Amino acid sequence: MAKLNCSKKPTIVEIPATHYLSIAGHGQPGGPEFQDAIGALYPMVYTIKMTRKFSGRETFPVAPLESVYTAITDWQLLMPVPAAIGKQEVRQTAAQLIGKGKTETVQRVELVTRREGRCLQALHVGPYDQVAETIAVLKQHADANGLELVGPHHEIYLSDPRRTAPEKLKTVVRYPVKKASAPVQLA
Repeated sequence: MAKLNCSKKPTIVEIPATHYLSIAGHGQPGGPEFQDAIGALYPMVYTIKMTRKFSGRETFPVAPLESVYTAITDWQLLMPVPAAIGKQEVRQTAAQLIGKGKTETVQRVELVTRREGRCLQALHVGPYDQVAETIAVLKQHADANGLELVGPHHEIYLSDPRRTAPEKLKTVVRYPVKKASAPVQLA
């Protein structure tokens, strides 16, 4: 897992290919579908972790919840996992959870690998509905340094919103970047 920048100042980081358990959806962040997806993702991660632990296989720390937004209401929730976890293990875990009464939403959880590479990121402190302020800071920094934001933005939630006041929530905001294209000169 890549080192997280805990500074409000925009920083360039290199993000290696990362393996995730993921579930995508459409709806308001924090809304019913979003909450249902979170309710599927966490049991999958913890069940895989504990099944591995009790069988003597490689285990892993459970990392913070992450999300990628392609639009305000189009999101992909992510939790990093080791590359050793395979599709069969995910399918078996989903079946096990359904057998224990979890919703069939767990069957939508899948393995994905994201390759973000060079990124610009900063720490946002405050309510989730104010993350756009930090995104604006990242865009300004990119423009001032000859960079272009490419792809969807990525958020990593360092605080538990059930236990943290909204003004103290910490979220890493990340965008993949590339060198800005030179403007085309017309003759």
